[in-house]
Amino acid sequence: MREHNVTTERVGAFSDGMIAVIITLMALELKAPEEATIEAILALWQTLLSYALSYLFIAIIWVNHHHLLRLVRYASPQLIWINFAHLFLVSLLPFTTAWMAETDFAPLPVAAYAAVFVFVNIAYLLFEREILLHVETDDVPEQARKLARRRTVIGLIIFAAAAFTAPAFPLLGFALICCALLLYLRPEIFSRHE
Repeated sequence: MREHNVTTERVGAFSDGMIAVIITLMALELKAPEEATIEAILALWQTLLSYALSYLFIAIIWVNHHHLLRLVRYASPQLIWINFAHLFLVSLLPFTTAWMAETDFAPLPVAAYAAVFVFVNIAYLLFEREILLHVETDDVPEQARKLARRRTVIGLIIFAAAAFTAPAFPLLGFALICCALLLYLRPEIFSRHE
């Protein structure tokens, strides 16, 4: 039986479709106020803030995901399964975003929201590690690999701190999530340093 190699283009295309569905599901949760006033919009600040953060998080996932996939041509079976797990965890975001927004940032929903970030970050760590196993050191120098590992572990620690902080201080937990996302705004961490 001939081995069939799956290209990372196919993995990326499938991921694009899933992320589009996830964003659509999240957008469908946005409900316009019944009144035509600024006060009615301002009363939805929790919904708008949680949606904006979740959208940013999904955008960061997409950018980093594609940046990593371009480093390799073929996807290992492990990478494909890790990608499925990663996308499944990201698909929980619309639910936790809506729950957090509808409960006005109540402690348990914020903690659940942070926990989703923890699990997504663990899956991303595995995804990143699997890709880097198949990349030459010439393409991604050891210094960039160390920096990437450090960034991912620090992000994981901050997301975990947010999950543990949220039951007592939900807004602090939410703020920690925002801080952790800042670590991932520059996917070019893997770019070649001349």
